[in-house]
Amino acid sequence: MAHPKLKYKRVLLKLSGEALMGDDAFGINKDTITSMVESIKEVLALGLELGIVVGGGNIFRGVALGATGMDRATGDYMGMLATVMNAMALQDALRRAGVEARVQSALTLSQVAEPYIRGRALKYLEKGRVVIFAAGTGNPFFTEPKSFSRPPRSTAFIRPIPTRIPTQPCIMTSPLTRRSAATSR
Repeated sequence: MAHPKLKYKRVLLKLSGEALMGDDAFGINKDTITSMVESIKEVLALGLELGIVVGGGNIFRGVALGATGMDRATGDYMGMLATVMNAMALQDALRRAGVEARVQSALTLSQVAEPYIRGRALKYLEKGRVVIFAAGTGNPFFTEPKSFSRPPRSTAFIRPIPTRIPTQPCIMTSPLTRRSAATSR
């Protein structure tokens, strides 16, 4: 049951791939992802339903290679695969911390992720599981922030967090301000 002072019962969090790097030059920093998992557990303890959209910029940037001559669509698909890798890493870290999580992908990758099915995602959220969305819309030329830029009114939208994740769960209202999730209205 959600905390009575919370305005929303369902939250969609955007984690940038760069945030997963921590102090590293690329990849996934173990201490950073562990800190993120602890913050996610705090949010879940409030009784919120949590969906997470994860980026892939710590692994691959399709737009950058497109500028060097690679086919833009090919680069975008490679970027989508990077988001799936990050989603799998986050799912693993959450499960090791005792949090049930599911990865849903807009690309068909049945060995490692479920296909995105709205009804199934809602059912998982209602059961208290974290749903991690990967591969954006599954279409090239659309970055993943565009794929969820207008969440339903019943869903709070937490703006992308800065590279240095706060130690407390918070709603990012701009890159420079934050409010605690427990006190937001």
